[in-house]
Amino acid sequence: MSDLAPVAETLLKSLPDATAEEVLKPAPVHLWNPPLSGELDMRIARDGTWYHEGRPIRRHRLARLFASILRLEEDGRYVLVTPVERWLIRVEATPFVVIRADVEGDADDQRIHLTTNMDESFWLDAAHPLQMLPVGVSGELQPVVVVRDGLQARLHRNVYYQLAELSAPMQQEGLERFGVHSCGCFFPMDGQQS
Repeated sequence: MSDLAPVAETLLKSLPDATAEEVLKPAPVHLWNPPLSGELDMRIARDGTWYHEGRPIRRHRLARLFASILRLEEDGRYVLVTPVERWLIRVEATPFVVIRADVEGDADDQRIHLTTNMDESFWLDAAHPLQMLPVGVSGELQPVVVVRDGLQARLHRNVYYQLAELSAPMQQEGLERFGVHSCGCFFPMDGQQS
């Protein structure tokens, strides 16, 4: 961990003992509520790259480890949290980017499986809805999906185009909407307000 400042190394050491694979899965951060320790010089760029002290974190497993302890606070700020420490970090847009979509079935019966840049996978469904939301400083509407616990991912442009090709019209609240079906749900992608 020589590429990290002592504060970041201490944060990682404060995690409970776990196997290498367990530590890369999302931690039970909802159970941990230590006092705020301060702010780390860490940010997640718009493209999903993690930076520490202005330098990209090049080891994917290390970025995944940090992602596993990421939490969105009620006030909208992002923190890295362990049982004994809680540090603020900056997120430019969304903490994750969906980089892959795998489609099973077709039309109303299709199921879309999404994977993020941090190797988290889930179905596009009622628990992980796709919405067009204002993102970042510009507030531009972008396709965003819920990953877990309020943490969101933007769709990478290639994934957006892939889903746009699958989009179809549907009547919703008296309006014709364009969107995709997945896991029995319809997700509008046209940016219209309902």
